[in-house]
Amino acid sequence: MDYSRFIQMLIEEVDTRSPIEEQRILTFLNPKSYYACQRELSRLKANGVHIPFIQSSHLIKSIIAPVTCRSKIANRFKDSLIIEQNMPLKIHAIQSKTDVNPGIPYGVKQIHAHRAWSTSTGYRIKIGVIDTGVDYQHPDLRQSLARGINLLNRNMLPLDDNGHGTHIAGTIAAANSTEGMMGVAPRSLIYPVKAFDNNGSAYVSDIILGIDWCARNHVHLINMSFGMKTRSRALQEMVNKVYLAGIPIIASSGNDSKRRSIDYPARYSQTISVGATDRNKRIAPFSNRGQYIDIYAPGDKIISSWTQGKYHEMSGTSMATSHVSGAVALLLAQNSNLQPLDIKLLLQRTASPLRLRKGQRLDRNGGEVNALRLLHEGMKGASNGSAPITASLKQRKASTPK
Repeated sequence: MDYSRFIQMLIEEVDTRSPIEEQRILTFLNPKSYYACQRELSRLKANGVHIPFIQSSHLIKSIIAPVTCRSKIANRFKDSLIIEQNMPLKIHAIQSKTDVNPGIPYGVKQIHAHRAWSTSTGYRIKIGVIDTGVDYQHPDLRQSLARGINLLNRNMLPLDDNGHGTHIAGTIAAANSTEGMMGVAPRSLIYPVKAFDNNGSAYVSDIILGIDWCARNHVHLINMSFGMKTRSRALQEMVNKVYLAGIPIIASSGNDSKRRSIDYPARYSQTISVGATDRNKRIAPFSNRGQYIDIYAPGDKIISSWTQGKYHEMSGTSMATSHVSGAVALLLAQNSNLQPLDIKLLLQRTASPLRLRKGQRLDRNGGEVNALRLLHEGMKGASNGSAPITASLKQRKASTPK
């Protein structure tokens, strides 16, 4: 591969395009080619060459840049690159209205998280929340937030101009027992990754860069309350990389009431996919359900923190996902040796039974997260010094991409 020529053509094409135009994900088939191009880019930058609008993901050996699939690059280097369309994603929430401070919300109580706090509060567990940002001034979140990153404007804090990210952060880690609300894991630490704009929209490239940042900053788990209908090769590769690195990804399944399909990235088997229940422990009518769901959690009419120090009620599998992330944080604070597959199996093994609506049938693995039972079961291996749970060969074969 002619690295100098590739970089020259890339710069020429980028210079002719607006930065707001849709980008493409260029993945190198040979990792050595990626590293050689990175060295060439670094050399050019050191020599004062302006290279706009080009970003890199080291984990999957990709460059993200505004080029077209019909560009000269696509034709000349088709044997060395996979060029993928940058597909859109949306957050998984369907309702919102202003509400009052809930204290300990019903969802936190329903999964028995408050009963686990005498044993674990998620202390020092770092949670990457890839979302719309967060309200750093919210009184219930001030002790629960790290600096994070704003992928839309790297010179700014990941401030929330939508509300969804603040809502997710509150359910996971709000910590204001005297005047405000309490989240599932009140002493965990949220690392906000702003990848979504004020409309709750993002692109696959934003998610890839967000996951890459989380991995490089050594978070313990990642919350992804969003989705899309189309499979992305680059996103699946990124999800697989962090799975192999031991970082669980908790992902919302979608709000389309589907029985045999869920959104990506939750559909990738390397994630923990989450469906939503209501306060009666029934599957919420809007929630996707079925064989691709790994665990359910409260997601109907959930009150949590909002921008400008307020509170909102929201519904969606987004809200369910944040309950599961909090429960996993409680677990990891007491047993950090657990791998993503171990955590998935523990969640399913310790889940509370769901109540079925008339005519409803429960698929395998159908249950609501039980944070207290999850914590106690997960601590058994840690207390007696045994190795993490080992899945059988049959279970591992079942974990192929969905």
